[in-house]
Amino acid sequence: MIIDRHISREIIRPFCTGLGLLVLIFIGFSAARQLTLAASGQLDMLTALKLVSLNTLITLEILLPSAFFFSVLSAIGRLYRDSEMSALYAAGVSRARILQAVLKLALVIALITGLMSTLGRPWAFRTSYALESQAAAQFDLKQMSADEFVTMDGSDYTFIAQDVDLERGLHKGVFLQKNYQKEARSEIIVAESAAMPTLNPGQAMQATFYNGYNYLLDNSGQKDLTLKFKELVVQLPNDEAQEKYRRKAETTLNLSQSSNPKDVAEYQWRITTPLATILLALIAVPLARSAPRESRFRNVSIALLAYITLFSMVSVLRTLMEQGTLGAIPGLWTAYVLQAGLLALLLTFPRMKRR
Repeated sequence: MIIDRHISREIIRPFCTGLGLLVLIFIGFSAARQLTLAASGQLDMLTALKLVSLNTLITLEILLPSAFFFSVLSAIGRLYRDSEMSALYAAGVSRARILQAVLKLALVIALITGLMSTLGRPWAFRTSYALESQAAAQFDLKQMSADEFVTMDGSDYTFIAQDVDLERGLHKGVFLQKNYQKEARSEIIVAESAAMPTLNPGQAMQATFYNGYNYLLDNSGQKDLTLKFKELVVQLPNDEAQEKYRRKAETTLNLSQSSNPKDVAEYQWRITTPLATILLALIAVPLARSAPRESRFRNVSIALLAYITLFSMVSVLRTLMEQGTLGAIPGLWTAYVLQAGLLALLLTFPRMKRR
């Protein structure tokens, strides 16, 4: 327990510092973008700050394993430089015992990373999409002039309003028309007011009309229908946007039951982030080894190469899975099998046995 606490303290110190710096850098980058949108009137300040927080939560699934990897590399390297590792070896502590101590802490960080990836990621995407949708609807409402025909994106509806109520988010004196070319009929809606269409993940794009009439006109003149309503909800198809929004915001459980290649790629990405955390941490232990006054450039270079290679391979394999070129098996597991092989090689390589 003394060894575990000592090694854990040595790793947690640079981990907290490094993670804090990475989070601050990302917040600065994200805030610059969101505040620019807020300055142009596309977002209010509160929404911009919420989006920065949500984006930071999403990126923690990458920042946590990255910060932990470099913390292990730094902490174990310092123990070697200060001859503390030599003292531990002389006291009968084996390399396997050091790995065990690092593994215990890695499992805790991996658990946090897994929760962020499987639960926090989809929740953050759902919330951010909803905020962006509301902000976009309000921005479009402000940009839309009265008495101006507008063709709605993603649909063949034509819309015009006599006036705009920005405070309530409503159009007044609205007229909407859609022509059904294949069915030789038209649809016209005339209403006192209408709410701006919004797009939310997992839901159809829709507009709500209040106090008006809905006319279904038969172009052949055989049968017309008229409907008077107090509230009418019109579904506006937008399949492309729905597909883009759904996957990242979908729950991990639903993704696990899907056979769609893109869903499978997203699912494997989420469940393998804890494995990346553990493998990178264990790989850092033998690569942190150095003798007194020995240059650490070679080992650090290998460590950086291993880190870059893992995430690059995962990115490439994920793209291949989304395209249907690579199946769920071997899928993303290929990258982790290769990293596990590298770990085994580092632990058995003669250079690593020398004290």
